[in-house]
Amino acid sequence: MPPFNLQMPPMRRMRQRFVSDRLEDVRAATVAALERSGIVIPAGGEIAIPGGSRGIANYQAIMRAVVDWVRARGGRPFIVPAMGSHGGATAEGQVQVLADYGITPEVMGCEIRSSMEPVELPREECPIPVYFDRHAAAGAGTLVLNRVKIHTCFHSEYESGIMKMLAIGLGKHRQALAIHGKGLHGMRVLMPLVARQVLRHANVIGGIGIVENAYDETCRIDAAPADRIPEAERGWIAEARARSPGLPLDEIDILIVDRMGKNISGTGMDTNVIGRMGVPGLENPPAPRLRILMVRDLTPESHGNALGVGLADLCTRRLFDKIDLAPMYENLFTSTFLDRGKLPVVGGTDWETVAFAVRACQSDAASGLRILRIRDTLHLAEFHASPAAVDALAAHPAVTDLGGIGDPYFDVAGEMIAFDCGNP
Repeated sequence: MPPFNLQMPPMRRMRQRFVSDRLEDVRAATVAALERSGIVIPAGGEIAIPGGSRGIANYQAIMRAVVDWVRARGGRPFIVPAMGSHGGATAEGQVQVLADYGITPEVMGCEIRSSMEPVELPREECPIPVYFDRHAAAGAGTLVLNRVKIHTCFHSEYESGIMKMLAIGLGKHRQALAIHGKGLHGMRVLMPLVARQVLRHANVIGGIGIVENAYDETCRIDAAPADRIPEAERGWIAEARARSPGLPLDEIDILIVDRMGKNISGTGMDTNVIGRMGVPGLENPPAPRLRILMVRDLTPESHGNALGVGLADLCTRRLFDKIDLAPMYENLFTSTFLDRGKLPVVGGTDWETVAFAVRACQSDAASGLRILRIRDTLHLAEFHASPAAVDALAAHPAVTDLGGIGDPYFDVAGEMIAFDCGNP
């Protein structure tokens, strides 16, 4: 243990309220969106349905609804991974990423075809080559499905959604390299240009946009034919931006994040939530402002890819031991934002790592520090707060004190008690 006698202040359970409307029947909502969209399925044709690498609420149910709808309209559906360089940039790795979300041939009732070899489409005035998944290109049509949300690397007209999947996801590793290699210009300017070239020259027949509320629940499913995707996505991203959750305090001494991972955010932790971008030339959001960010664990779904750990100041030995540098570095060098892959200071147990965090705040006691603990950056409705943080939240209209947690906060091995705030 570090030479520091940590006395953890009595933590309290807190709840933050967000707009909570959601879809009760996502399958019915998916079918209804497709029915009113005007999307036409070529009779008897093979239809590719791309699957991504992000953790999406109700992903399995929504994907299966799309597969069944395509088949009911006379098409022959199959799934292709559409995730750029994720999954270790291998065909097998990307199939495994889908399997982690329950997207398998057995569950979906259709084949999954995976390849990292794309075809090249006409680039015309586009300054970089334009690629498209070869299995999708060989079909009669491609029906793109993705969640639409604000991005963790940049903010622009199009961020994370259908246009990004058209460009980077379906363009495979080659397109990811070509776009990310141009930094912010690549994402803000080149990504939409590539997506529009794909819409012009590939067999895209439509897109299905998913919007989630601040509780990581599906609240909207909409669909549009190919020629309306750019216009429709502008509306979807505006709604997603309005629903994005955040931390309840602007000034935080120590933020403890229980877990990070690729299924939570492309950067392991949502940069918009933690207020740290880690991108050269891009300013951090004005809030929140964290003195110390500590991360406790890496999700199994990340398969060792801890991209984004460089945004933290401290991590536990538990997390550090789970890092697999090969897939992490492939993802890191594709993005080119190297700060996100730098290793933080590594503590031992949770107790030791929190003690380091308190010392880094130039304090000899944790009692006066604003400390928040969250499960991850997807689940912000309920959290733990120190007395100083509770005091700062006293006048917050959307925050409720649920009562004390009790002692001890650490077990005999120096690990924190389980996060019991009701988040899944």
